[in-house]
Amino acid sequence: MESNDAVAALAALAQETRLAVFRLLVQAGDEGMIAGDIAQQLAVPAATLSFHLKELAHAGLVAGTQVGRNVIYRAAYAAMDDLIAYLTDNCCQGGGSCLPKTAAVSTRAKRRLA
Repeated sequence: MESNDAVAALAALAQETRLAVFRLLVQAGDEGMIAGDIAQQLAVPAATLSFHLKELAHAGLVAGTQVGRNVIYRAAYAAMDDLIAYLTDNCCQGGGSCLPKTAAVSTRAKRRLA
């Protein structure tokens, strides 16, 4: 991941509604969610949600797939994993022992990248 990509992703997540949308889509998993369900769960007007989804998609953090009349939005797990890897690349001078929470889980498998 390039630093400008990391900045774009972090900027997209640095807004309360976008962060909530992204976390909701991560929780939804591969099934994803349609915009109407996201709007309802987060109590966000459709036009506002559309703007936030566009910003997240532009940063590469979510992707939408047209299914009939609906668009199903999913978190981009590979982009999320790349961002986490970028942020922690030289953690503890490369030893990685300073990340007990991430070391305790198989993050790649959890993100369906295994």
